[in-house]
Amino acid sequence: MPSEFEPILGAEGWQLSNPPIFQLASLRASLALYDEAGMERLRAKSRLLTGFLEFLLQELKSNQFQQITPTDPSQRGCQISLKIPSGKNIQAKLEAQDILTDWREPDILRLAPVPFYNSFSDVFQTVEALRKAL
Repeated sequence: MPSEFEPILGAEGWQLSNPPIFQLASLRASLALYDEAGMERLRAKSRLLTGFLEFLLQELKSNQFQQITPTDPSQRGCQISLKIPSGKNIQAKLEAQDILTDWREPDILRLAPVPFYNSFSDVFQTVEALRKAL
């Protein structure tokens, strides 16, 4: 090894040769949980949760948002993106109720029911909160 450290320029220079052991321990534990749940079962639940979310949003029949995510489940993951002109305010109202969403400028609110820890009840409560926020 040379006597002086010469980092590589750019993001690549921030790499570590050995990942931190405590972070690896938590990663290993989470991978064990995913192995136990099974990716096929998680994806099946994902399709059901996201389909339920889409159904409830359609039942809401609001002209205040437009779904821009494909309706074909094979063309999307576990999220639905809504184009909402006043969406930033709506996101704040949802977060005040501990409902976490993803905001994308200029006017996209993303709702993502995660199959590993979200329930159908969570999805229902989210859409009810959205209805009230609109």
